[in-house]
Amino acid sequence: MNNELMASIAAQIPEDSGIKIPPNIFLEMDGEITDYTPGQSLVAKFPVKERYQNPFGFMQGGMVVAAVDNTIGPLSMLVAPPSVTAQLNTTYIRPIDADQDFITITATVVERTKRTLHLQADVRNGAGKLCVKCFASCSII
Repeated sequence: MNNELMASIAAQIPEDSGIKIPPNIFLEMDGEITDYTPGQSLVAKFPVKERYQNPFGFMQGGMVVAAVDNTIGPLSMLVAPPSVTAQLNTTYIRPIDADQDFITITATVVERTKRTLHLQADVRNGAGKLCVKCFASCSII
């Protein structure tokens, strides 16, 4: 599914724009898109790597947010290309333990206005427990 959706995003962007799809950070984080409902939601999975751990052995909050941005970004580009994340509010509910193999992020469109796309994202651990809740605004360029 990654290749199909990334190709769909890339097809909407002028070749001379310099925009790289998929972005290097998505590849670096070994992101995998697992589900897409056109215009509504996108689900992605990211491994919990040892190098992402904070001093307490949990997945570093910034890496969690990077995974979220790597999920809402493709959704926003599929719904309203081109668009960029303008604001991302994050609430941490429970830590993501080092013994988790992966996290799953479900990004959903909340509302679309003429110039802004409002999204939310839920981050769940391998056991399906909610760990992080995010709300994002993306500017449609």
